[in-house]
Amino acid sequence: MAKKKQQQVPSYEKKEQLSLKDQLGGDVLAKLQQAKQGLLEKEEQEAKALAEQKKQERKQREKNMSFEELLNTYGDKGSKF
Repeated sequence: MAKKKQQQVPSYEKKEQLSLKDQLGGDVLAKLQQAKQGLLEKEEQEAKALAEQKKQERKQREKNMSFEELLNTYGDKGSKF
């Protein structure tokens, strides 16, 4: 079996590896973080709007159900007088 050669990273690369945060200027990093926050808020609003739309659609379907469908759906679940 042949042994795999180990790839050696030059020592100067190990010492000088900078993170993206270090490479970017403070103002650019702040703008990116602000954009990220804006996108997260937008995504949250869209999720709430979608949930509200589904809730309205469910109410509308229930409103349009016939008495038989309502009885089949909720007949055993309701309180009995």
